[in-house]
Amino acid sequence: MLFDLLIKREINLKNELLSGLTVALALVPEAIAFAFVAGVDPSVGLWAAVVVGFVTSAFGGRPGMISGATGAMAVVMTAFVVLHGLEYLFAAVIACGVIQMLCGVLRFGKFVRLLPHSVMLGFVNGLAIVIGMSQFGQLKHNHRVVFDEHERAFAVAGEWLSGGQMAITLSLIALTMAIIYLLPKLTRAVPGTLAAIVATTLLVQLTPIESVTVNDSVREMNAVAQEKTEKARLFEQEKPQLLVSQVDERGREIAASQIEVTQSAPSRQAGRFAIPSIPLNLESLGIVLGLGVTLAAIGLIESLMTLTLIDELTETRGAPNRECMAQGAANIFAGLIGGMGGCAMIGQSMINIRSGGRHRLSGITAALALLAFIVFPPLWNCIGLIPVAALVGVMFVVVIGTFEWTSLRLWNRIPASDFLVIVAVSAITVVSDLAVAVASGVVISALVFAWRKSHHIDAEVSVENGVKRYELTGPLFFGAVTSFRELFTPADDPDEVTIEFQHTKVYDHSALEAISGVCQKYRNLGKSVTLCHLSDECQTLLRKADPELAPSIAEPDCRLAV
Repeated sequence: MLFDLLIKREINLKNELLSGLTVALALVPEAIAFAFVAGVDPSVGLWAAVVVGFVTSAFGGRPGMISGATGAMAVVMTAFVVLHGLEYLFAAVIACGVIQMLCGVLRFGKFVRLLPHSVMLGFVNGLAIVIGMSQFGQLKHNHRVVFDEHERAFAVAGEWLSGGQMAITLSLIALTMAIIYLLPKLTRAVPGTLAAIVATTLLVQLTPIESVTVNDSVREMNAVAQEKTEKARLFEQEKPQLLVSQVDERGREIAASQIEVTQSAPSRQAGRFAIPSIPLNLESLGIVLGLGVTLAAIGLIESLMTLTLIDELTETRGAPNRECMAQGAANIFAGLIGGMGGCAMIGQSMINIRSGGRHRLSGITAALALLAFIVFPPLWNCIGLIPVAALVGVMFVVVIGTFEWTSLRLWNRIPASDFLVIVAVSAITVVSDLAVAVASGVVISALVFAWRKSHHIDAEVSVENGVKRYELTGPLFFGAVTSFRELFTPADDPDEVTIEFQHTKVYDHSALEAISGVCQKYRNLGKSVTLCHLSDECQTLLRKADPELAPSIAEPDCRLAV
């Protein structure tokens, strides 16, 4: 059985600890990169990874799943931080947590089971593509601030590595991937991912090979992020006084200018408990709730879908509602200590599962190891020596393992509409975000289902003793009401008509309205209708919807005469 709550496995302490350490190493550049995307200090992303990772691993509904700062949530934070600042972001993260906990209390987590498998495949493929595409940014250097005329906002652009630098970087990526694939064939005593990171780091540090390290990347990201924030602040100050025709030109001038960036302290130091300092009024509440709802939706969708994926990989079953509660509590705490919030991370979760992490200990170990990297400078210095190329190689392996390659062979084996959903969800995940992609996939799947089922309503017609009998088959719901109405010919029918519902089921209000409408047509012609084998619930609803239906039970077998 795929989902078996009774399966019990002994904890492999070595695998759990080594998997957690491997995940922690992979979390460092990801947390920094996502903080950079959101336009906040790297420490804000790192503390979010620590808090969200620890709380969800310890109390969440899916042992083995890793949570932290994610790109899906970081993307929607970018403009918000520029417009409203860090304190509003922290307040929005807290609001996100409250909403997620409310979803857990109301047991909304179970609705993830309603997601079609085609949406799941599209989600996994799209996310794999997004993770892979994000790694190509590591093949650039000399980052600078530019002005995006389309968005009328500042962005960061870089130049591709060239010549020997590109060759060295690609070689280190290939070496990392080769070790991860080949080492398990020789021994499983050490996770291949951890061995690859250590080997590549030693190669770079003990030989003349030069490669960008985590330390180098953090310094450059920090400097460019501060420059971007300062230029955006100056632009927002000047924009109200500019003519529309002057906005783009002034934006380009500010982007190209040399601005001295002062190393000012942030409004609140990450890692220290504090209530966000924002005005307590309705305007602030509206601003905070707007982002909070968006973050909550994205976080829950990504977390619950990742939970389902890990369920399938481990042949166990997680607790979606418990995960909602844990994610909410984690984000509340993250907002209070100056973190950017987060949710489940499919990439790191795959690293953990494939490295042998199956229990809560691996996630807790990852969070505590990441905390140690932040708190103890010697450990942070060791992490800083890791080549970024090694971490890119790790993520490429995750991409290859995450993408459902078998889905490419389904194009002529499954209905075309289902394959369209897979492609659509994958594409929308890449060009937009996860929440929009999943919602679009569900809507497309629902419309396709409704269209198919709308043609399944039919009736066998017979006439006996002057009474015309319609014996219905198939579901009756909003998509089938047109076909349902077309089955009847009130003007041509005799004075007595029977509609038999024994082999059909009435699903929604649209169906009830269609039944009432058909009966009304017969009434207007002075003809009588008997509705047979309607459920008690349908009879009650029909009486409430249309009192003129003459609600009298004709026979003990629940026949309603009209």
